[in-house]
Amino acid sequence: MEQPLYTSLKVNNEIQLCEISDMDIKSKIERVLLQNRISYFVRWNKAGLFRRRRESCIFCINDNDRNLAENSIRALGKDVADKVEFILSKSYCDFF
Repeated sequence: MEQPLYTSLKVNNEIQLCEISDMDIKSKIERVLLQNRISYFVRWNKAGLFRRRRESCIFCINDNDRNLAENSIRALGKDVADKVEFILSKSYCDFF
């Protein structure tokens, strides 16, 4: 039986780009990612009993867009970049 062409493609290559706890900064990052046509999803971290941070979110993107996304966020200015914690690591798969 012949395998479909798309089976050789690399899938599940998402990375965790950055973590944000300021919702105004989140909106700015969403805007710049959309302007640069970078697909993303947001993973929410809820504030817990033992977590010192308040609610935050992690932007996850395709690894192929890593440089463009990081440079675009840094281009927003120092006041935005200082509130962004870049992670730049492989995203874990929790949907299986």
